[in-house]
Amino acid sequence: MKDTRRTRVVLGVLLVVALMLITVDYRGGANSPLRGLRGVGAAVFGPVERVSAAVVRPIGNTLDAVTDAPGERRRADRLERENQRLREQLRSGGMDRTRAAQLDRLLGTAGMGGYKIVAAQVISAGQGFEDTVTLDVGSRSGVKPDMTVMSADGLVGRVTRVGPATATVLLATDVTSSVGSRLEDSREIGIVQGRGRRGFGGGGATPMRFQLLNANAPMRVGQRLVTLGSQGERPYVPGVPIGMVERIDEPVGGLTRTAYIRPFTRFTTLDVVAVVVAPPKADPRDAVLPPKPPSPSPSPSRTPSGTPSGAPEGRPSGRASDRPSDRASGSPSPTTSEAGD
Repeated sequence: MKDTRRTRVVLGVLLVVALMLITVDYRGGANSPLRGLRGVGAAVFGPVERVSAAVVRPIGNTLDAVTDAPGERRRADRLERENQRLREQLRSGGMDRTRAAQLDRLLGTAGMGGYKIVAAQVISAGQGFEDTVTLDVGSRSGVKPDMTVMSADGLVGRVTRVGPATATVLLATDVTSSVGSRLEDSREIGIVQGRGRRGFGGGGATPMRFQLLNANAPMRVGQRLVTLGSQGERPYVPGVPIGMVERIDEPVGGLTRTAYIRPFTRFTTLDVVAVVVAPPKADPRDAVLPPKPPSPSPSPSRTPSGTPSGAPEGRPSGRASDRPSDRASGSPSPTTSEAGD
């Protein structure tokens, strides 16, 4: 197209007219004299504008999405990392609170028994034939072989191997474990032996058994046991709670009596434990045992008449002295021999 002088003049005039119309319409507002012309323009060009927007908008959105995709991906990755970090903080905070509570209970138990301990955490469990766990403390912390390991609830086992920063513990549930034990109250002694992994099965299985040396000594279900203590306090110190008698077998041949023990320690959820690095100055005996649960007092049942069962409801009607006819006539009551006849 040739850029002639006339074309430039026409375009200039159209621009001036357009500016004048825009100014007049803007100043007039709702009462603008060009309101009708504006409506005609909207009616004519509105459909064209809508069609153009319907065609152009998806293309623009697609181009925006393509150009913004790397930024959106980075924002999504950043938000995911932030959420993961928050989840880990919440999980860590919950575990820290749980371990702090376990450690507080552990210190209380050790204090009652007079044990000097080194707190530790279980970091792995043995996968072989032995029931073992590994602790995160070793010789650098004063841990040595044949030291007692306990939890806040009771006996865990004994240290068998020690490294600079770790220690292996043979659990009291292992089949090779034997612990000298003593019953509360009667103070009868015996041996607690582990039954291995089979003792954690269902059907009322228990991971320990107790053989009472005196077959005639009294023993009852619900009675509790503590460690008897070893010579030189190694590998077991005295007074550590072991568990409770759950079932008693009849003696075979009159030599020993065997009971099955439910341990106080939950061996399948071990976390915070302690290695006893120094024994107590005196045997704590039963002082470390948890308090016994209160036994409920039986409430007397009542008969339909409202009288408690076992209480007298009145004199028996069979006695002659209680018969109204006898009291009225004044006849003597029968003697013992007469009643016998």
